[in-house]
Amino acid sequence: MTFYDDIPEIEPVIDGSDLQIGIVMSRFNLDISEGLLSACIIELRKNGVLDHNILLATVPGALEIPLTFKRIALTNQFDAFIALGSVIRGDTYHFEVVANESAHGLMLAQLETEIPIANGILTTDNEDQAIARMHEKGTDVARVALEMANLQIKIDELPYE
Repeated sequence: MTFYDDIPEIEPVIDGSDLQIGIVMSRFNLDISEGLLSACIIELRKNGVLDHNILLATVPGALEIPLTFKRIALTNQFDAFIALGSVIRGDTYHFEVVANESAHGLMLAQLETEIPIANGILTTDNEDQAIARMHEKGTDVARVALEMANLQIKIDELPYE
């Protein structure tokens, strides 16, 4: 028994059978992005998302992902989004700019549209780290998107007095 047993709780749900999921994937570091996408799609299917309920849009790089989400969100057809890409540290400050601004853009798009965005943009020091993380991260973001979409639905169903 825990100290919060008597408090109502919204339980996590990752069933995707009735959900529409949008994925925006960066083509920069394409092998990594496709590894993320493969793991993500496998996990979405495993949790009931049908292929025709998934939309995939590709963009040149991570900085283009937030705008694409915001525009797709305006269609009011999606329950959650997944961002996929890989930003690998180089010799210049550009890594920090892309990593920070893409994450910031995703947060702004998510808050402005009220549609959850699972951030699967890897930010690593090298390609080996990205390869080592891509399958786990692809799986994780699929589960996050489903859980957050279902949470928003449950919140919308709460009684208002």
